[in-house]
Amino acid sequence: MQSRSPRILIYSHDTFGLGHLRRSRVIAQALVDHRPDTSILIIAGSPVVGSFSFPPQVDFIRVPGVVKLGADSYAPSNPGLSIEDLTEIRSAIITKTAEIFDPDIFLVDKEPLGMRGEVGESLAFLKSTGCRLVLGLRDIMDEPSRLADEWHRKGAFAAVEELYDDVWIYGLPEICDPLEGIGVSNRVREHAVFTGYLPRADEPSGALPERIRIGERPYVLVTTGGGGDGARLVDWVLRAYESDETIGVRAKIVLGPFMESSFAADFQARGRQLDSVDLITFAASIEPLIERAEGLVAMGGYNTFCEILSFDKPAVIVPRRHPRLEQFIRASRAEDLGLARMLLDDEVENAAIMADAIRGLPTQSRPQAAAIPKLLGGVDTIRRLVDAIVAEGRPVGGRNPAVDAAFPEAPLQVQRFARP
Repeated sequence: MQSRSPRILIYSHDTFGLGHLRRSRVIAQALVDHRPDTSILIIAGSPVVGSFSFPPQVDFIRVPGVVKLGADSYAPSNPGLSIEDLTEIRSAIITKTAEIFDPDIFLVDKEPLGMRGEVGESLAFLKSTGCRLVLGLRDIMDEPSRLADEWHRKGAFAAVEELYDDVWIYGLPEICDPLEGIGVSNRVREHAVFTGYLPRADEPSGALPERIRIGERPYVLVTTGGGGDGARLVDWVLRAYESDETIGVRAKIVLGPFMESSFAADFQARGRQLDSVDLITFAASIEPLIERAEGLVAMGGYNTFCEILSFDKPAVIVPRRHPRLEQFIRASRAEDLGLARMLLDDEVENAAIMADAIRGLPTQSRPQAAAIPKLLGGVDTIRRLVDAIVAEGRPVGGRNPAVDAAFPEAPLQVQRFARP
């Protein structure tokens, strides 16, 4: 009897910004291009998930959204719900989806137990079915001591040690090892794979906003990702153009869909007064803009960094340092390795510093000059890993005898890894 086509469930931890969703989308696209018979379902909380295009084999389920208040603090987007009720709803949707979809691989992005532990029950259930449980981590999470404290507080260490079969790290150890110094066991480290960064490809430009004219004279692209914390960077760039008419290269600024409306309105008004600046709120397919840019001015998020590397663009990275040091660590290592230049917003009041940085972008070294092997090997590695998992197959009858021996009473396991 012929076995069914592979099924992959992806949980996108997207409580803030676009990074997690973009990463999940890239992985899904790469896998169905490689294995067209694969069915992939993405669970996401992003309010803009419907703005992205997906191939026929990939679909998404949107759970109710949240607003991020701090490093680990959230509030419902719907003010009529408590965060506890919202978490219960999200968890129930995720668990029921896992039961019905019955995936062969469950790929969880970044948070081992999800937001407020919402995927704990699904992990425990899927473990009992023989599903391969994979934790996907970006190259840098945070400063090790802070990450260790966070994982202890959330109960994440127990999940990583006892539930997950594999850890995929979307980066290279030459830049950072997110497991270093946080206290995971040798077993976890033996099951961790550095995939390399996830390459991005140019996409058809489609209907780009009228003010973004790709065919015109050279420009630098300014991007803040989701934009929720990008106001300082955009203000710095605008002040550079307002104070210096000799920069000599245009700026195209993508504000991001989550930028506070008052900031966005002010920036749009200021941009209209500058002949060398164009602004738009959001571009779901930003790749055409990046591919044609002379260089980038950006924050230091994972996806933006992958885009800089993929299109081999000279870049000035202005990382945020709160509430995590992730972007600062990434930008620092990138500068040390010759992949990009870093500016700190300690000097944000000095418009001339940003003006000089933009002016120098067209002649700045490109990332490929650093010649780091397998830098963009992420997609190829993930395809090979999935091929190996599919070839190995799930245990007969859908259950893994080793799992049954380790977890003889699944309901107790569900309770153990449920939300605190």
